[in-house]
Amino acid sequence: MNQAPNFHGYHIRKWYLQIEDTLAGETGQPADGAPLRKIVIAAAIHNPYAGRYEADLSPFIAPSPLLGAEFGRRIREAAAGQAVESYGKACLVGIDGEYEHGNALLTNPAANPVRDGVGGGKSWVPSTGKRGGPGTVLDVPLAHKDALYVRSHYDSISVMFNDAPNRDELLIVWAFATRGRLNARLGGLQARDVKGQDGLV
Repeated sequence: MNQAPNFHGYHIRKWYLQIEDTLAGETGQPADGAPLRKIVIAAAIHNPYAGRYEADLSPFIAPSPLLGAEFGRRIREAAAGQAVESYGKACLVGIDGEYEHGNALLTNPAANPVRDGVGGGKSWVPSTGKRGGPGTVLDVPLAHKDALYVRSHYDSISVMFNDAPNRDELLIVWAFATRGRLNARLGGLQARDVKGQDGLV
């Protein structure tokens, strides 16, 4: 199988884009404002460490800012002018790899360009992941990009990729939302009050 690098030192087999728009809640109550758009962008990437232990993952991490910049470019394109209010990330590692391999591409070097892509993000990015094969369901957490404790934006999206990851691949997944949950009514810090906060209130 040809796994020669095709993107700044990585071999990316496939990019994924999923978009969903929610116009009403589970009971049918209409949205309290604009519909909720959730966007998922993922990349199936060859894992050069599949099947073996490698103590130093820094060569894998080194070009990850360029990967993050591409995720940022793709979210701007997919959002089509809509503001992004929340984000989250995850990895799904093929069974010949370690969970650590996926996390290597979710660290700050890769994440900071994604923050830039959504117009800045002051809050840390909620994250999860696991090992599995094609068809594995992954629940990606979401939280407000500028203040973690905005309750209305605690959310998630479930994703599944029917042909990835292969045993020697990993999926890097980013999720975004244009607003909080529809008709959120649990109090706490409001998104409209986030401006000027430090992102960790």
